[in-house]
Amino acid sequence: MPEKNDNAGILIPPPLFFIAVYFAALLIQRFLPVDNRFFHTTASTIIGLLLIFLGLIFSFPALLRFLRSRNTVITHKPARSLQTSGIYSVSRNPMYVGLMLFYTGIALYAGNWWHLVLLPVLFFVVQEYIIKREEKYLYRRFGQTYLDYKARVRRWI
Repeated sequence: MPEKNDNAGILIPPPLFFIAVYFAALLIQRFLPVDNRFFHTTASTIIGLLLIFLGLIFSFPALLRFLRSRNTVITHKPARSLQTSGIYSVSRNPMYVGLMLFYTGIALYAGNWWHLVLLPVLFFVVQEYIIKREEKYLYRRFGQTYLDYKARVRRWI
């Protein structure tokens, strides 16, 4: 039986990783500028806005499900319940899918190439530092129920 205060051990709120990478890309662009004319095109704007919208479609229902179940989105606090229905039947991590789509949309809408160059780094950090820790914790907390859910629903989409 897991301890009452057991948690995923993620002390830095995940959205801060996205914000840090976003500002790192702006800083890199300042010192190593890359032509960003593409980002001032209609195609970039439309694709960016579409990705922002898709990011919100993933994130808001996930957040609402957490609020309705009185679960916490604070990663260093214990989970009260395992989310498996609604948007969580499509992705085990819809908030991270949403954040990735939102970040990519912002990068295309108002960004520079460095935002996209750093996207795989951000993906790696989210996958390895955040999601894998959360998965280990959810297994400790919910056992076979989590393994059954994990077998049915993909990590991303």
